[in-house]
Amino acid sequence: DMAIESIRLSEKERLQLITLKKRTKIENWNTLCRWALCISLAEKSPPPHEELSSDSNIEMTWKTFTGGGNEEIYLALLKMRASQDEVVISNNELAYVRLHINRGISYLISTTTNIVDIFDNCSKDD
Repeated sequence: DMAIESIRLSEKERLQLITLKKRTKIENWNTLCRWALCISLAEKSPPPHEELSSDSNIEMTWKTFTGGGNEEIYLALLKMRASQDEVVISNNELAYVRLHINRGISYLISTTTNIVDIFDNCSKDD
């Protein structure tokens, strides 16, 4: 069964999140990371595979990441998406969730100048 203990981000992601915090006035790393995950999960293509470092001081428990009480919902979303992408994640779920968070952060940094942009991105119909 899938279990994620904690998530540690890369220094590049940390710097991008600092920029996003300034642009959006969203104070919490976990909130921005949840938005990033969801935006990436909404993309039709699987996230590109890359080796991501965990060299920053940003680390959050899975419970904190999911907002507390939502752990099973996010796990179900990841399992559903992994199945669509034909990715086996039994022992590699952290790498898979990190790929989605990384892609989502990259997407947010390139499209977000303020908090309204996040909502606009989420309400687009494909």
